[in-house]
Amino acid sequence: MDVSQLIPLLRNVPLFRDLTDEELKRIAAIAIPRSFPKKNLIFAEGSPREAVYFIVDGLVKAFKVDANGNEQIVSLLTKGDMFPHTGFFDQSPYPANAETVKPTRVFAIPIHSFEQLLLSTPTIAVKVLRVMGAKIRELQEKLQELTFQDVRHRICSILLRLAEAHGTDRDGAVVLHLPVTHQDLAAMAGTTRESVNRMLNDLRRRGVLEMNRNLIVLKDVEALKSWADEWRKRR
Repeated sequence: MDVSQLIPLLRNVPLFRDLTDEELKRIAAIAIPRSFPKKNLIFAEGSPREAVYFIVDGLVKAFKVDANGNEQIVSLLTKGDMFPHTGFFDQSPYPANAETVKPTRVFAIPIHSFEQLLLSTPTIAVKVLRVMGAKIRELQEKLQELTFQDVRHRICSILLRLAEAHGTDRDGAVVLHLPVTHQDLAAMAGTTRESVNRMLNDLRRRGVLEMNRNLIVLKDVEALKSWADEWRKRR
């Protein structure tokens, strides 16, 4: 893929959306297109940080594994997202694992080249700081959820976060075209698959959602918001 083909893809990345053609050409000159099949490990936690990645299309999960082998999903990343979000300029290793959930195309920028880009292009540097700030706030919210919320409130909060990031409106409902399993939701919520099954079955009976392997339909988002907010009112 040559520079002229990369530029339209770069424009779809929020980080680069307001850049001039010349600035985009500079980025395209150092970007390396890559394609990964489903369930491919892009990098492992603790391995040397070699590049920062931007998703053209597909879905990637960032996750950590504890001492007992339990997976904790940190985030789901889709078109336009950058990962990892931290560790620039300090030579730290990758902070988590990154694995494709479905076939995914990305472009990678070698970490040294990306650092030089940030130093030479203040517009991009400011945007990266904003992205990092938003990610820190998101991680703080997740920590609060894991610390203070019970399973029901955690699942509601996760579904709402997925709806905001990946949902599309359809006849008053929010549709998530995500290949997310019950085990994936358990890994996001820090609980067991059995607990997630019970919670989702209860939400189905209440008419709040419908779910299969590749589709989640949130039929009553306001009910989810109400339940997710209960824990804040009690604090």
